[in-house]
Amino acid sequence: MEDNNLDELYEDSQSEAELYEHHNIIVDKGQTLIRIDKYLTGRLQNTSRNKIQQAAQAGNILVNGKSVKSNYRVHPKDEISIVLSFPPRDKEIIPENIPLNIVYEDDDLIVVNKEAGMVVHPAYGNFTGTLVNALAYYLDVKNSDDDRIFLVHRIDKDTSGLLLVAKNEEAQTILAGNFFNHKVDRKYTALVWGNVENDEGTIEGNIGRNLKNRLIMDVFPDGEYGKEAITHYRVLKRFYYVTLVECVLETGRTHQIRAHMKYLGHPLFNDERYGGDKILKGTTFSKYRQFVQNSFNICPRQALHATTLAFTHPKTKKQMHFTSDLPQDMTELVDKWDNYTKYNLNNN
Repeated sequence: MEDNNLDELYEDSQSEAELYEHHNIIVDKGQTLIRIDKYLTGRLQNTSRNKIQQAAQAGNILVNGKSVKSNYRVHPKDEISIVLSFPPRDKEIIPENIPLNIVYEDDDLIVVNKEAGMVVHPAYGNFTGTLVNALAYYLDVKNSDDDRIFLVHRIDKDTSGLLLVAKNEEAQTILAGNFFNHKVDRKYTALVWGNVENDEGTIEGNIGRNLKNRLIMDVFPDGEYGKEAITHYRVLKRFYYVTLVECVLETGRTHQIRAHMKYLGHPLFNDERYGGDKILKGTTFSKYRQFVQNSFNICPRQALHATTLAFTHPKTKKQMHFTSDLPQDMTELVDKWDNYTKYNLNNN
């Protein structure tokens, strides 16, 4: 594999939308009665008792379907479900003076409107120039022990829009539980190839890495591979050869919208990884081909924007709701298709 492909693979390994660990444990028949925080510390590697206690305080530990506290004593055959926040970074982050569009900030969290082209977290091939590097500078992080950047989800490098970041581990733990329990509302706007048949619908099918090409994700509807993924979609406007849609994530998997829309038969416009960078619908006329190429040039990435983010504040418990307008490249792209459709309707 070429080095640039390795870079992409490692970038994708860091692009999981939801960042948490989820463990299901069935207690052995011969287990003695001990506190659940002590029991889980022994069962889960590299997890501190304090982190487990934080999970319990956040309501992220369920026994037989009910939330329990740290002092609960486990019983034989108990079914335990625990959600843990993503572990702290293992490499020092270099602060970089990179402009950020911060939509909201308080003592517990930051909401950022990310530009397309910015990687969220440093990884192989992208140790600088990331959102986390920019946040480290903005928050004046002095050293690797200064933990004030706690990711709870990510969006792909070439996807723009709203991203939520916790500023302490307590907030991160609570938000991780909310993501796992589908209590965070996320809406995306996408331009996809083709005239989507139904005005609205739901795409279900496990998502996992393609068995032959690790750079892309595939949908496995039989559920034998990958992780459960559910995307709801609604048509916003039709342009005959392409369709503007709103996608609502019920789960958050790597490339979920990109993989699900391709599976539906409607790859995202100009999504190189999933075949959307070719003319998939339309005429063979050279004038049309040039129009599409000009459209690719206007928006040189997959046409996907994280438009809405709504969640319960981890400390105040208030409902938080944020929206982000389409960025300039997608606005120009949609306008271009709108004008093209109107012109052809009026002249046919």
